[in-house]
Amino acid sequence: MPPIRVQGLQHAFGLGEARRPALSDIDVTIEAGQLTLLMGPSGSGKTTLLTLMGCLREVQAGSVQLLGHELRGAAASQKDTLRRRLGFIFQAHNLHPALSARQNVRMGLEVHGPGDPARQSAAVDHLLNLLGLGQRLDHRPAQLSGGQRQRVAIARALIGNPAIVYADEPTAALDHDSGMTVVQLLKALGRERGTTTVMVTHDHRIRALADRVLLLEDGRLIGDHRGG
Repeated sequence: MPPIRVQGLQHAFGLGEARRPALSDIDVTIEAGQLTLLMGPSGSGKTTLLTLMGCLREVQAGSVQLLGHELRGAAASQKDTLRRRLGFIFQAHNLHPALSARQNVRMGLEVHGPGDPARQSAAVDHLLNLLGLGQRLDHRPAQLSGGQRQRVAIARALIGNPAIVYADEPTAALDHDSGMTVVQLLKALGRERGTTTVMVTHDHRIRALADRVLLLEDGRLIGDHRGG
């Protein structure tokens, strides 16, 4: 069963005369292990679709099946359980200012309950090293650049080995090399662990690395390109 299946999805904001359609008749199935980009002009519905597929917004009409579970009408407890299997990367870093890079990433493991502290610490340090932060493990967010904070947030999202990663403009604050490192890491997770990544981006530099590109305009899916 595919990790994400969307059928007849519609969404709107506001009520009455102020009601504004955001998504119309979206049908898409995303396969396991793929890196899928959501692209299109600002206001096209990319982030709205991401949050609906990510169990962060109530499904109003149509169907969203996430990891085999229907989200429309799902109980809050079921959605909480599903979110523990997801990783989220947003433009706002949301790092704890009093904690080091290492401690902030360690927080990503708390939803999974207690584990082997030594193994967890080794995994945190390994991931931060992969992202070029080996010399910043004990630095707090205020001591890091914007790009470094973004990479800490990315590490926190990935540390729990999520089944699906949802990312909203994760490379926007990164230079070219750092952005490519992040995308290549997500690609590697897809190959090695079957991790599925759905990414909202305006960054055409990474389009060639994607397994699939979905183009949205005015809340509609207007293009579906495979192989980058």
